[in-house]
Amino acid sequence: MHRQPARVLKPEDVRLLLEHVEGRRYCERNRVIILLSFKAGLRACEISGLQWPMVLATDHQVDDTITITGSIAKMGSGRRIPTHKQLNLALRELHQALGKPSKGYVVQSQRGGRMTAGSIVNWFTTLYRELDLNGCSSHSGRRTFITLSARLLAKTGGSLRDIQELAGHRALTTTERYIAGDRDAQRRLIALI
Repeated sequence: MHRQPARVLKPEDVRLLLEHVEGRRYCERNRVIILLSFKAGLRACEISGLQWPMVLATDHQVDDTITITGSIAKMGSGRRIPTHKQLNLALRELHQALGKPSKGYVVQSQRGGRMTAGSIVNWFTTLYRELDLNGCSSHSGRRTFITLSARLLAKTGGSLRDIQELAGHRALTTTERYIAGDRDAQRRLIALI
């Protein structure tokens, strides 16, 4: 049986996710979880394993890059990801709310320990169910990040290799499988030829 790939969300869907967690318990943490997925393309295991030294600069302020170490990355493929401004702000707010820790896990459970990768997966499942966003999974943010990056690539002068490195994929063919096609964009492209 062939599984459908995780749904790619539209910007308005991502805004809906962020609005949904606003004003609720753990809103700073929950906002960071969403943005780590959609604005940095992190896997559930990477969100779960992310520690403050991986997001802090030497002055203990939130850095402009996130360092994904091989110890938390799939197949040990560590990487550095520039931090999106919206994610940077959310990380600073969470850092402040937690008393500016210099160590420990960024995303913590209700009891203050590490949220497991399974907990992150379940958290996203519940969130998507509450918002009736069918076809979504914890991988939707990562797939959205990679697809959107590919669509914006021409504006940056970058290449698919850049997206591959941001995603932490060893093979470009893996990155290509994440990119969702867009029939409307295909029509516009053909019209320009």
